[in-house]
Amino acid sequence: MRATLSPAARLHRPSEYAAALKGRRVARGALLVVSTPRERPEADAQARLGMVIAKRFAARAVTRNTIKRVIREAFRHRRASLPQRDFVFRLHSPVAPGSLTQLKKQLRAEAEALLDRVQSS
Repeated sequence: MRATLSPAARLHRPSEYAAALKGRRVARGALLVVSTPRERPEADAQARLGMVIAKRFAARAVTRNTIKRVIREAFRHRRASLPQRDFVFRLHSPVAPGSLTQLKKQLRAEAEALLDRVQSS
């Protein structure tokens, strides 16, 4: 059986993304920024993930999909220990050309560091 991130753990509506992106920036790394809405979550809320990976920063679809896959996996492993809020990961700077293996290692380390900051805030 594959380990997946359930639909209840993801953001779906543009209004959910807009609220998180207008909210406060929780953490920033070399490639990614994590934002969350300012309003308090509902009582039965759980941590949910949204991603904005722009084509202008990662031109190749393979690169964008790799970025999403790495972020999704890091979030899935940490989801139970995160605050019950919506989190949007946004790519804010261009990805340097190189191998996908190097990119995966860099992104995994950055995603883990950002999630540590989110968890402690």
